[in-house]
Amino acid sequence: RFVNGQITNDIRKATASSAIAACVLNVKGKLNAHLFASVRDDSIFIDADPALNEALTGRLERYIIADDVQIEDVSAQFSLFHVIGKPPDIADGTLISANRFGQPGSDLWVNSTRHDAVAESLSAEVPFCDRDCAEVLRIEQGVPSWGRELTEEIIPVEANLEESSIDYAKG
Repeated sequence: RFVNGQITNDIRKATASSAIAACVLNVKGKLNAHLFASVRDDSIFIDADPALNEALTGRLERYIIADDVQIEDVSAQFSLFHVIGKPPDIADGTLISANRFGQPGSDLWVNSTRHDAVAESLSAEVPFCDRDCAEVLRIEQGVPSWGRELTEEIIPVEANLEESSIDYAKG
């Protein structure tokens, strides 16, 4: 209930195998964050641009009033890989479908201690795209990114996030 009140999409659409995109807004409807959320057991995993770590945590904590909610930063515990197209055949980690680059894909969450081994295994299975390559792909697909097209000065509709990140019927 708490998370659903803080984001623009319906958290009930997120599952353990499928993430949703959403925004966190300020009182004027401008962006505080763009994120992806998935649900696992009794937790909701939220991932956003690392530059938002402190601000997003503070923003969410500020609105915990009577809810039984705990916010924990688990960034150091996980490495996140994204694969476009067919999901990888990797036993390590958790696979979650997510559309990060305007194309169907999968997020692979793994224990950070396994980062290098999983990166090597993935690169044997699918072509690797470094940060520069990912930036070109993102721009070609028209996907906005925090700190570039997404800032605290714009509303989600200005960044073309309405279709992917907003649910006007969530209640």
